[in-house]
Amino acid sequence: MSINPQAYLTIKENGSNEIVIKKSRFICNLARTEDVDAAQKFIETITKKYHDATHNTYAYTLGLNDNQVKASDNGEPSRTAGIPELKALQLMNLKNVTAVVTRYFGGTKLGAGGLIRAYSNSVTEAAEKIGVVRCSLQQELNFTISYSNVDSVNHFLQQENIAIVDQTYGTDVTYTIFLDIEKIDDFQKKLTNFLSGNVSFKLGEQRFNETLLKNNNFHDK
Repeated sequence: MSINPQAYLTIKENGSNEIVIKKSRFICNLARTEDVDAAQKFIETITKKYHDATHNTYAYTLGLNDNQVKASDNGEPSRTAGIPELKALQLMNLKNVTAVVTRYFGGTKLGAGGLIRAYSNSVTEAAEKIGVVRCSLQQELNFTISYSNVDSVNHFLQQENIAIVDQTYGTDVTYTIFLDIEKIDDFQKKLTNFLSGNVSFKLGEQRFNETLLKNNNFHDK
């Protein structure tokens, strides 16, 4: 089966999570960002909100192939904050996401290894709390059948776990469904065989559909 080149993972919505390690507070804010301007505005907003923090570190990855990435330690030892945050986003395969992790120092130094784990886990736990969705490019498919085949087609769609978006009744019955774009050809072949060729198809518009992933515990992966 072919792979949808437009499918990707991202966070369900903007959100935040806080963890405390040796009295240091790590507040991770995540946002869906489509371009550098959106990422930068989000970073500025969070930095302004937590202007009294010890550090406001960040990382972002933009584009389906990580076309644009950036990370900042904001005063933490080199490569102990921004890069671990970026790697956490990439290990989860998240796209078009900006992470800003704010730290309020608790009085105990964590060391380089401790900082790397803290900033990485801060991003991972925030994503787990917010939720991750799979965004896939879907194709509208309209197909027309005779009234005599309605019951059997309804059962067929139920077995395939395909939702009916619309049904239009005229001389015949026309169904509207949406499928991931790479599944269109297989579906048309299966339904054509199922109805012995007594069906006609017409493609419609395309859209992005979001499906919430379940049990996305990235600490176990």
